Amino acid sequence: MDATDADVIVVGAGLAGLVAAHELTSRGRRVALVDQENAANLGGQAFWSFGGLFLVDSPEQRRLGVKDSFELAWNDWQGSAGFDRVDDEDSWAVRWARAYVEFAAGEKRSWLEGHGIKFLPTVGWAERGDLRADGHGNSVPRFHIAWGTGTGVVEPFVRYAEQAARDGLLTFHHRHRVDELVIEDGAARGVRGTVLAADDSPRGVASNRDRVGEFELTAQAVVVTTGGIGANHDIVRRYWPERLGTPPAEMVTGVPAYVDGRMLDISAEAGVRLVNRDRMWHYTEGLQNWDPIWPGHGIRILPGPSSMWFDALGRRLPEPCLPGYDTLSTLKYLRTTQDIAGYDHSWFILTQKIIEKEFALSGSEQNPDITAKDRKAFLRERVLGKGAPGPVAAFLRNGADFVTAPNLDQLVEKMNGLTDKPLLDAAALRRQIEARDLQIANPYSKDAQVQGLRNARRYVGDRLGRVATPHHILDPAAGPLIGVKLHVLTRKTLGGIQTDLDSRALGTDGRPIDGLYAAGEVAGFGGGGVHGYNALEGTFLGGCLFSGRAAGRAAGRQTG
Repeated sequence: MDATDADVIVVGAGLAGLVAAHELTSRGRRVALVDQENAANLGGQAFWSFGGLFLVDSPEQRRLGVKDSFELAWNDWQGSAGFDRVDDEDSWAVRWARAYVEFAAGEKRSWLEGHGIKFLPTVGWAERGDLRADGHGNSVPRFHIAWGTGTGVVEPFVRYAEQAARDGLLTFHHRHRVDELVIEDGAARGVRGTVLAADDSPRGVASNRDRVGEFELTAQAVVVTTGGIGANHDIVRRYWPERLGTPPAEMVTGVPAYVDGRMLDISAEAGVRLVNRDRMWHYTEGLQNWDPIWPGHGIRILPGPSSMWFDALGRRLPEPCLPGYDTLSTLKYLRTTQDIAGYDHSWFILTQKIIEKEFALSGSEQNPDITAKDRKAFLRERVLGKGAPGPVAAFLRNGADFVTAPNLDQLVEKMNGLTDKPLLDAAALRRQIEARDLQIANPYSKDAQVQGLRNARRYVGDRLGRVATPHHILDPAAGPLIGVKLHVLTRKTLGGIQTDLDSRALGTDGRPIDGLYAAGEVAGFGGGGVHGYNALEGTFLGGCLFSGRAAGRAAGRQTG
């Protein structure tokens, strides 16, 4: 076996691992960066993300008239997280959560700008909530999109790693799959694993798992940053919580195949404490990608609030199961309502006018103008242009889940053509849509969704670029009508390795394991579950940045 010494081994070359490696190499530590994929996949899952980041009381918010504060954000976070295991599994998560919100309200923005990361002038309003002041959701818009999307967030840290490699401080170990954490006398001393055959597949494409050898690396400390479970549907189903009903028989996959969750069980076998494994985050607005990169590749719609949402039998979903409001409440409703739990889909019905203004698609590759930091293309495509953005229009033309028609009867006929048997009744749908349309005549309404539209359009960012002018769904001038079949899309695990505020991994006895650290999704983005039960969005990349930074700094102090 090969033996390569380093000060610190970082397992996983995603965002959290790259941030940890940068903190270490900037302090002169020698780092071995180990990853089962090839060099094309540096940055991991974060590369493919939309690049949303949760910030509190930012200059962008203030310019748009948004009044935010740490107190409001912390109230929102606690209401969303619903921490109910504070004496045990949530004991460190609560502390991580407060520290993270303080970071988001404090130095986060300046720290990111110090790495060259800048933001769009608009601020999105994600997870608008469960309609309670003390419940889940963002009271104000906080979703700041990085110029360059997730690709741009990853970019500086990839650059740092490549420079550190040229300087002799970092060694890449691509196609090295860790199978064991080496713990000796209660301390982390290295890793063992399998060397995988070379594979020059493009970024994100599933690679081979052919074994060509074994390896062992030794160091003074090990940082585990290997991500979550989103591509491993078996693990998703194994830990799917009873409170969310039954997992769908079929789901689309929101992450590349290497997001396999292997290191969670490997860490547990080494004596690491795993917590909150029943907490997970999957979206209900998933699409089958017409141009897939990885197996089962799904794309999430980032919806504005105007589309009407119906279950598989054609009944309008109740509040707070509204587009863009409460992800897990919607998932719970769809999976626990007895007569629809056997179906794996739901529906949006909307108009051409709505899709042009309100549909965005999550992912760096679905937002080429922002990913390329092309301001002219952004203005041309999203502000001055007519019609849906190019990637949305491509799904409308090519996506298996989209149908269009000039009237509701024809639309329902096409929607029924996308299921094994016709489940939708045009007359029943018409009654519900007409009832909603009657609520549009006045600037006030008893319909919660229409109230939400009026509320959203009081925010200048939504009015100008995100929320269509309220109109009748059945108005031919707003058409054609569009039906969209929605799938559950796997994405994040919210639990994982329990860590203290220095990202030190805790053992089953609750005490830190000497020399072992964990960061990013494998650690529940900090503490084994910083989000509790619900996320406020823009907090996944941020959790990788914050916990990766903490792990790198702490491991640097230990090995100094």
